[in-house]
Amino acid sequence: MASNPQSSSTNEFAKLSWRERISYGAGDLAQNLIFGTIGSMLLFYLTTVYGISAAAGATIFLVVRWINVFWDPWVGAVIDKHEFKSGKYRPYLVYAGIPLTIFSAMLFLPIDAVRGNIMYAFIAYLVTALTYSLVNIPYGALNASLTRDNDEVSTLTTVRMTEANIGNLLVYTFLPLFVQLASPDKQSKDIGLFGLHMNLGDYTSPKAGTAYFTVMAIYMVIGFIMLMCTYGGIKERVLPTKAESDNVKYSDLFAELKRNRPLLVLGLFFLIGFTFMFFGNTVWPFYMQYTVGHSEWISSINLIGSIPGIFLVFLWPIVRKRIGKKQFFYIFLTLFIIGTLILYAWSLPAFRDSVALGYIGRFLQQWGITAATGYMWSLVPEVVSYGEYKSKKRVAGIINALMGLFFKIGLALGGIIPGYINAFTHFDGTAKTQSASALMGIEISMIWVPVVLAVVAMFIMSKYPLSDNDVKKINIEIDERKKEGQL
Repeated sequence: MASNPQSSSTNEFAKLSWRERISYGAGDLAQNLIFGTIGSMLLFYLTTVYGISAAAGATIFLVVRWINVFWDPWVGAVIDKHEFKSGKYRPYLVYAGIPLTIFSAMLFLPIDAVRGNIMYAFIAYLVTALTYSLVNIPYGALNASLTRDNDEVSTLTTVRMTEANIGNLLVYTFLPLFVQLASPDKQSKDIGLFGLHMNLGDYTSPKAGTAYFTVMAIYMVIGFIMLMCTYGGIKERVLPTKAESDNVKYSDLFAELKRNRPLLVLGLFFLIGFTFMFFGNTVWPFYMQYTVGHSEWISSINLIGSIPGIFLVFLWPIVRKRIGKKQFFYIFLTLFIIGTLILYAWSLPAFRDSVALGYIGRFLQQWGITAATGYMWSLVPEVVSYGEYKSKKRVAGIINALMGLFFKIGLALGGIIPGYINAFTHFDGTAKTQSASALMGIEISMIWVPVVLAVVAMFIMSKYPLSDNDVKKINIEIDERKKEGQL
């Protein structure tokens, strides 16, 4: 076995304690607080408060993500080949988590000297994205290093996604509210929650920069504390042998894509799933501000939308056991489509002032998307095991780099394409109201592209080849090979 002391004489089919499950899930909460804030608000911030064009903002996203295409696989290979005395994957949470916290906050630096400076925005985002890979990839690899037990992986996914969605609650519900509370030019507004009024500022104003930076910095620090909870609360058990680590090469990236069909199918599902997820996340503030015209309701509606991702996650393993993994995705993607179409109906002039319709649409939409994009992570460990079974190499880092790459390309497309659509349809971030063409662009990005991509995602998932019985047999055979010294 590898020299990591945690990996010797361990049960690779271990049952995880609740402390370990919660500690691991804290890492998802952390990454949503640190990087989720960027995915949800950065384009909106850059094109309103920061003052650059929609095309410039989209181009920054595009260039950085292309750099990630080459950076992430290299990071995965380095992680698979090397380890620290304190662990193989865990130490990256500390060594990369500290600079990630700082760089993320610097994206929203409220200094007039950099406001509107495209080069500063590009460099700040590039450094943040590259550092994020040094946290996200090893964190993903940890998922496959805790246990081989498929039921445990399912339970772990449920716990981590609950915590991830608590992070989403803090990002998509409370972040806009906190920024508006800290922004200038306050007015008392009904926030759409039981008649509650709050003094909310204009978070599209150039004077709102300090509000963004203050709130973001607090979120980043809390996120780093959560990363440290993960670092201190988990144990690595399922690790490559020294021979497996020594044999890892950068070219394994291409070999895995060629021989690991489940990886390719799941990767495409990740790509499509996170593309339409981040379409919605990116455009949502624009949709509420300009299409619906009730930005004061954004937090209360997001609060209702967050309920399924926190309180209904326990249903995931139950639903999967009853109907199977493919049908699970079909049902929840259909639910996402229904919710999205209700949000479209809400934008029609006759229904715009009905906050209840917004609640229903967002609830169903978020129930569908959080289940589909959350539970897909439970399939990554079985893809890792399948790769190990085929190649006799456990390259969890490379596979998680590839999955992370598909995820980040989806994240990028979800930010890039709406930005270019906004530019093409003449969105003006300095205007309080938008033209008919700009409103149509927002509608296309928020409603119609996600609906089409959700249908495509269902088709891709229909091609996934591994059943639960296949995965169980594969893991048992790998364990037997190790006991016989074949690995």
